[in-house]
Amino acid sequence: MLTDRFGRTIDYLRVSVTDRCDLRCTYCLPQDFKGFEEPPHWLTQDEIVRVVRAFTRMGTRRVRLTGGEPLTRGHLPELAARLAALPGLRDLSLSTNGTRLARHAAALKAAGISRINVSLDSLDRSCMKGITGRDCLPAILAGLEAARAEGLAPIKINMVAMRGVNEHEIEEMAAFCIARGFLLRLIEAMPMGDTGRATEWLDLGPVRDRLVQRFGLVPQARELGGGPARYYSTADGGASVGFITPMSQHFCATCNRVRMSVDGTLYLCLGQEEKFELRPLLRGGADDVELERAIRAAIELKPREHDFTRQPEKIVRFMSQTGG
Repeated sequence: MLTDRFGRTIDYLRVSVTDRCDLRCTYCLPQDFKGFEEPPHWLTQDEIVRVVRAFTRMGTRRVRLTGGEPLTRGHLPELAARLAALPGLRDLSLSTNGTRLARHAAALKAAGISRINVSLDSLDRSCMKGITGRDCLPAILAGLEAARAEGLAPIKINMVAMRGVNEHEIEEMAAFCIARGFLLRLIEAMPMGDTGRATEWLDLGPVRDRLVQRFGLVPQARELGGGPARYYSTADGGASVGFITPMSQHFCATCNRVRMSVDGTLYLCLGQEEKFELRPLLRGGADDVELERAIRAAIELKPREHDFTRQPEKIVRFMSQTGG
């Protein structure tokens, strides 16, 4: 197993297949951003499979495909099918903004994607356009219905809670998700890059208390996907709401994941600078033993915790460059 120097088992790898996106969410990417990684620097399918295979040999059981927007990269279902076939991998999932989900849901399900996370910050069409820079709500809602029709489950809705932007919609979003069997996850915005720092995060503690009272939620002990959310469920267990609180109540002591960007850089923490570049090894003739040794060395760099609250200006890279 992969274990870091603080005794945390690393069994979850998030793999970015692109840093590009067809939206420009205000907390993620500037409207005029053009500093994307060049395609020759992207890991190929073969290179991605090789890295994930190395991780699974060392005990990683969960892999999530991310971006940017992963569905903007060609042949993604083919890559998903290759990863799903790897021995030892028990959970292959996908994060998406949902704009292209309607046309790809069937292929993703057939390829072995078992569950998806969909970013949806508002149910108001004009608000979503203001957040994302595009009139995208109808396409996202169509994608959600297509995914549900194909049997992808659970479908998690990621809503970044932003003070003065969408905080008034949280209860409506919870009701929407509970009625449709979606699992809502509320997320405190993180100060990554200029865009992240310009977003006023919302403390989810009081929000949780309101939702508990309105919907009769109770703490959920059952693990739901290996991520950092703390879940509360309806009394009958039929629906759940998760709270991801990196700012007000961080979860660094139980962090079990690392991220690999599209160019093969392992990022060991969203809120720190530690990283390890695998692409030079992959393209320099390293064998599997050397690759696994490098991954173990990278895991040793994983810091104890982030610095979002003490040094919010520290991380200059944008979320899309890290891999979600």
